[in-house]
Amino acid sequence: MKLTECKRILVVKPSSLGDIIHTLPAVEAIHRAVPDAKIDWLVNTGWSPLLKDVTFLDRIISFPRKEFRGISGGLKAVTWAKRVLQQTHYDLTLDFQGLFRSALLSRLTKTSRVMGFQKTREGASLFYDEKVMVQNWSATHAVDRNLALAKAAGADIVYPNFGLPEGDPVEGLTPMSDKPTILLHPFSRGGGKSLSTNEVIELADQLAPTPIILVGVFEGNAPGMWPDNITDLIGQTSLPQLIHLIRLCNWTVSVDSGPMHLAAGITDRVLSLHTWSNPAMVGPWPKSSYAFREGEIVQVIDLTPDRFPERRDLKSAYGKQPRLFKPDDIRTITSFLRMQLAK
Repeated sequence: MKLTECKRILVVKPSSLGDIIHTLPAVEAIHRAVPDAKIDWLVNTGWSPLLKDVTFLDRIISFPRKEFRGISGGLKAVTWAKRVLQQTHYDLTLDFQGLFRSALLSRLTKTSRVMGFQKTREGASLFYDEKVMVQNWSATHAVDRNLALAKAAGADIVYPNFGLPEGDPVEGLTPMSDKPTILLHPFSRGGGKSLSTNEVIELADQLAPTPIILVGVFEGNAPGMWPDNITDLIGQTSLPQLIHLIRLCNWTVSVDSGPMHLAAGITDRVLSLHTWSNPAMVGPWPKSSYAFREGEIVQVIDLTPDRFPERRDLKSAYGKQPRLFKPDDIRTITSFLRMQLAK
């Protein structure tokens, strides 16, 4: 069945934050190709708020993955899929996740046509009717890989759009001043990626009096007091509220993380901070965004996969160091931001 003949389409991309963001342009392209088709998205319950109010989705199917842990989890997931997913006949299912569980769920829909990538893990491709080969997989950004799957399904890739909603205001947040404001997301669960609290303080001090809104999740010991130009919202924002804050602020500065990709799906005023990861591969996707690594700030359009290759040796070393960036690095970052805010 051709894409233009599809009435109902299922997208399977359960997690995680950055991966879901990377899939949105491909799904929006599918929607533009068949605007009258109803598109559902299977997503882990914890990430379903991210897709709230995405206009081109008809239904969000929350997958309660936590309920399917343990030895009997697989059988429970199969029972759930038969009860929930087989209620609707899908003409096309697109598995963007490429793992055994997502491929099995895609197959259990009894859809007419299941598509996925040829390069998968855990034998997922065995469940697909059509396998899409992406050339130079390891040197291709996830957004472009997903767009390749949408194109193979029959969509035209002209103006990729993330289609994220407006988000929800943060209750009790003091209205922004008339000064440009920076949203700072300095902490990540990924090894060797988070700034230390001292580095956050240095950055804020050097940017003062520019207002900074601090967001994310922090599991360490916070300082007794942040600099006066910081509004501390650590652990206090939902995904829709984070979207609203990104839209509200002039620039987002983030370590390599899901919220960085969320910001890049909304604006190109993003500076992504990298230590050992390759910004060309896992950094912000918009070509006019910026990435920092090894003392340099480079616009994404000028990045190549071989310029800052992934450094697993550095990842291990960073875990033993109290700070990731040198004082000169902080000065480079703050000088860049002051210049951008002055424009």
